[in-house]
Amino acid sequence: MTLTASPPAGAARRWRVLLGLCACVVLGMTTWFSAAAVLPQLRLRWALSETAAAWLTISVQLGFLLGALGAALTGLPDRLPPRRMMLLSALGAALANLALLWAPGPGTAIALRLLTGMLMAGLYPPALKLVSTWFLEGRGLALGSVIGALTLGSALPHAVNAAGGLPWQGVILAASAATLLGALGVLGLREGPYPFPRARFELRRLHHALAGRAVLLATAGYLGHMWELYAMWSWMLSYLRARLGEGSGSLASLLTFAMVAAGAPACVLAGRMADRLGRTTVTIGLMGCSGLCAALIGLAWAGPLWLVLLVGLVWGATVIADSAQFSAIVTEVGDPALVGTALTAQLGLGFALTALAIGVVPWAVEGLGGWQWAFLVLVPGPLLGMLAMARLRGLPEAARIAGGRG
Repeated sequence: MTLTASPPAGAARRWRVLLGLCACVVLGMTTWFSAAAVLPQLRLRWALSETAAAWLTISVQLGFLLGALGAALTGLPDRLPPRRMMLLSALGAALANLALLWAPGPGTAIALRLLTGMLMAGLYPPALKLVSTWFLEGRGLALGSVIGALTLGSALPHAVNAAGGLPWQGVILAASAATLLGALGVLGLREGPYPFPRARFELRRLHHALAGRAVLLATAGYLGHMWELYAMWSWMLSYLRARLGEGSGSLASLLTFAMVAAGAPACVLAGRMADRLGRTTVTIGLMGCSGLCAALIGLAWAGPLWLVLLVGLVWGATVIADSAQFSAIVTEVGDPALVGTALTAQLGLGFALTALAIGVVPWAVEGLGGWQWAFLVLVPGPLLGMLAMARLRGLPEAARIAGGRG
């Protein structure tokens, strides 16, 4: 892949592709949190215990891990065109999510959520790879836009649930229909003028994809970021319902949507800043801010609602805004022939950690006697992520990140 700036003649087209891809990701990712958005209704329907409710959320993360692991071990992300993987995965995810309507109990529902997560591993990483074929300059902004789309798509089920008037089946149906539309939209996407070379499958190449120090440190930073992210997204609704009290279902869903959706514009802004100031600088700053919010949200509990909302909005914006930059670093410092595999492996490891983090939060709730201080268990993640990115900034490979800005 020749590292030259994107030609002016293709500038308009690449922005159209980015816009179309973001629309597909917004629609396609709605299935991710569709069950979490209606978890209170499912608790009543199936008399779910805390453990079963947690597994209903964790199963998506574990499914993503299994899907990412399978894709990385077979090298599919570097052997198949990104568009084909995205199309098949989105279609499968829509059907798996729709099948929740006929699930007789939590066991079947958990299995379907596991399958949905596996299929999501064929949608999200290839989208990052595809958009990278259109952008060399401004890659942080482009990838940030895709992650912003993912964030908005993940938040939408909460908005649908907050609107009221729809049974839980309506939320599931709306999310499945949106993902189906996203799959159809993928048909109009094409790879850009800077495609990554196709790679034949060799198991040993997986080790090579992750062997570089810069890739390892970028992955370590991503793991610290992920320890916090999905646990916050998954349990914020429960935190708000506990803080607001009985009968707060619609308001809690609306506030959760606002907090999660705040990350969408933040991702775009952070991508722009990372291209100009450096990816390590921006990720360190954002993880410091989000980790502080994870600590402060407990203090806000005892204050007025506007304070909870303020801390939650800042947290929602900063907890996701740096996500794309870890992937952008991999595309810049990794082996071009193995970028798809490296991205998928990085994301798979991250989502494996999220499953653990999501499970830890309910234990914290039980051990601390409530939700007020439960999010403190997430603070170590961003702290360790900051250390990894500070170490990366000192490596020679940092000269290849964000046009030499590190």
